[in-house]
Amino acid sequence: MTRQRILTVLRVGIALITLAAVVYAVARNWADVSVHLGKISWSTFLWSTLAAAAGTWLTMIGWKTLLRDLGSDLHLAPASGVYFVGQLGKYLPGSLWSVLVQADIASHLKVPRRRTAVTGLLALGLALATGFLVGLPAASYLISRTSSGFDWWLLLGIPLLVVLCVPQLLNAIIARMLRVIRREPLEHELSGGAVLRSVLLFLLVWVFFGVHTLLLARAVAGDGSPNPDLTTAAMTGYALSVSLGMLTVILPAGLGAREGLLTLILSTAIPTPAAAAVAIVSRFIVTIVDVVAALGGWLYARSHHLITERHAADETGARDVSV
Repeated sequence: MTRQRILTVLRVGIALITLAAVVYAVARNWADVSVHLGKISWSTFLWSTLAAAAGTWLTMIGWKTLLRDLGSDLHLAPASGVYFVGQLGKYLPGSLWSVLVQADIASHLKVPRRRTAVTGLLALGLALATGFLVGLPAASYLISRTSSGFDWWLLLGIPLLVVLCVPQLLNAIIARMLRVIRREPLEHELSGGAVLRSVLLFLLVWVFFGVHTLLLARAVAGDGSPNPDLTTAAMTGYALSVSLGMLTVILPAGLGAREGLLTLILSTAIPTPAAAAVAIVSRFIVTIVDVVAALGGWLYARSHHLITERHAADETGARDVSV
């Protein structure tokens, strides 16, 4: 079996595993979902999906910003194809499949593999750091298990997150990592402007996903009166649960861990069955958005002849194998 055929089989397998995981999660928790699903109107479901789609799109823009600063300025079409198709790799156990798939696809566009790999790891790191930053209020809810509000001592974590976003430190970490694995250094270093833009984009990503969660949470709560605790838990709980879920590398896309954490956080403001329903429906929406984005990115790039077999053939003999 050729290498290209193996990669094709792998991508199809990823898609099938993704759909199976969604079906399994919904079926296993159908009793909780069925009670509260009727409270979510189609308009709420649509707006929540649009918010999740906006967050997913901005994640790609943040990744593209880093890749451009490192020397490869891809058009939105191939960037969408590379990023979104590669993102399906996160649904396999382990956190680095998406980076490996993205590096392989981008190599067809003559982007050095190590550059794409470094970009993917940077994007993961910045998403994780900003997720913890946005999720600091939710950490208070998770620790105390009561809606006691935000504990200000958690602000002590902000300086550490800021330090991790200093370009000089990031460049030193990248150079050290490449030396350890005996690879050539990158042609370009990260600039302060690119890091700042990426951090702001990832912060905005979490805001959109917070809105996505809040819309669902308010719907299942069934109470039209404002609930500050629910707003705080929903707007920050998704970022914290996903960030902690990313650390469970043996689980595909943090499956189970993310839902459990989000349920715990939301249950400080709404009944636990309602919180569980929000977590499960959120997973369903986000996964479908990922699959549709991957399909759309691939079709868009192919229809504009930006990823073709000719590119792959031309790259075979000159492919960068440094990563």
